[in-house]
Amino acid sequence: MATVAQVIVETLAAAGASRCYGVPGDTLNHVTDAIRTSDIRWVHVRHEEAGGFAAGADALLTGELALCAGSCGPGSLHFINGLFESHRNRAPVVLIASQIVRDELGFDFPQEVDFRSVYQSCSVFCEEIRTPEQARRKTAMAAQAALAKRGVAVLIVPADISSAKAPEEPPFAVHRANPLVRPSNPELDQIASLLGKGKKIAIYGGSGCEQAHDEVVALAHALQAPVAHTSRAKDFLEHDNPFDVGMTGIFGGDAGYHALMACDTLLLLGCDFAWRQFYPEKATIIQVDLDGTHLGRRHPVDLGVVGDVQATLSALLPRLQARSDRAFLDDCLAHRAKTEERQGKHAHIGKGGAIHPQYLTETISRLAPDDAIYTADGGSPMVWCLRHVTSTGHNRTVISLSHGTMANAMPQALGAKAAYPDRTVISLSGDGGLAMMLGDLLTAVQEKLPIKVAVFNNSALDFVEIEQKVEGLLDTYTDLLNPDFGRVAEAVGFWGRRVEKAEELEGAVRDWLATPGPALLDVVTDRFELVMPPKVEAGQVAGMALYSAKALLGGRGRDVAGLIRNLLP
Repeated sequence: MATVAQVIVETLAAAGASRCYGVPGDTLNHVTDAIRTSDIRWVHVRHEEAGGFAAGADALLTGELALCAGSCGPGSLHFINGLFESHRNRAPVVLIASQIVRDELGFDFPQEVDFRSVYQSCSVFCEEIRTPEQARRKTAMAAQAALAKRGVAVLIVPADISSAKAPEEPPFAVHRANPLVRPSNPELDQIASLLGKGKKIAIYGGSGCEQAHDEVVALAHALQAPVAHTSRAKDFLEHDNPFDVGMTGIFGGDAGYHALMACDTLLLLGCDFAWRQFYPEKATIIQVDLDGTHLGRRHPVDLGVVGDVQATLSALLPRLQARSDRAFLDDCLAHRAKTEERQGKHAHIGKGGAIHPQYLTETISRLAPDDAIYTADGGSPMVWCLRHVTSTGHNRTVISLSHGTMANAMPQALGAKAAYPDRTVISLSGDGGLAMMLGDLLTAVQEKLPIKVAVFNNSALDFVEIEQKVEGLLDTYTDLLNPDFGRVAEAVGFWGRRVEKAEELEGAVRDWLATPGPALLDVVTDRFELVMPPKVEAGQVAGMALYSAKALLGGRGRDVAGLIRNLLP
């Protein structure tokens, strides 16, 4: 007769789980022993938070279940930030949170943590297995919830339950539904009617367009409409798209912003973009989303319908009359050309030989394989990734957009590499972010995960520093006293190198990518390079001016000079 732990592992493996990220511990012992005798790979991370990030990247990229497992108390508690990130990325992850024995629950026993209260806000399922008879059913329900609702499911397992014998019973299967969801015919006719009245139509696509690239391009051709996209949709809409005008939002460019602000009719496709100031005030807005609760929750819309983007557009296209007027489209494409020209001027060696972070990112993108997977730390590395890594239709980006955390990139690269051992996986890491999770470089060595880590080393919490300056404040507590990360990496078993001169960068990137094992490139980048939004508000200009005045009065003229140097063409 199998133990409950064996039943849990057997059920999750049957649901498609191939890898489990975690740190072993006493209350987890029967689960790790069950994994040892299964086909699931145990990936031994050094910190559970890294395991949460890694599992989320694995699940997001593959669409399959990824697992985490932790011991009672602090063990399973340490996953919280990595799993919050994974949940907000809509990644199907199951956490096996082992618990103290049932007899001691409720008595403030050492390491007792109420995992339900902790994890309910970042999960689609959070339940405890209370009896051996519940094991198969609850495990199957956890897996099905994670896959169907696209999020984290938490299975709390007391130690005495995991070691108990499970009754013999038929297995509870995990079912994967793939329904065809589209608006009704009258709703499709309404959409076609509203689009027919538009003179300046823009399309704004989000991650719901993942399977709908060709349909979106066909729609843009029929409407002669520019296609802007959210950051999450970069991988799905940017490549092979003559109508693409780029991202909008804080990290986007001027062309996408112009398309949305100047249109008279806006079609939102599978996007739940949160920043309300980037929606037009007077346009007719139509929204298509698979989740009905998303309709109109960011900005009022004139028509909201529920549907899968691919299925909806397939049904909508025959209802549309093709347009020939390209005036608005050509205007938006001209803005896109100017944006690319402006970004291209910055993506080179800076004054005084400084290495611009854009130049580092563009060089990596140019030399990396077309199917490389990129992860990027929250903050400026994420912006450079979104703006300067060219979408090929085969590469992927994993970044922290909804959660906005630091330290996500390197652990997410571990999960991506475990899932795709034959693809190049590149972590674009900030110096602050890498230092937070530095210990899990050891995971790459121990688990033989040859990730490539590029460190944007500007000795500062760069994004925080910019935010402070925009508010007219002196940058405070943002300095970082960093080691030579290349030498640190060598000490733990990586190939490591530090680059301080721009003329040495391309050769170093080639060597770094060609290294067969894990490799880290520590690049000293320009601290004063600004992340410029698509539209600079008067308040931001005033804030920067106030910062400059305070810095000069405080004897920090060199900082102001560096800032001005990078603002001048």
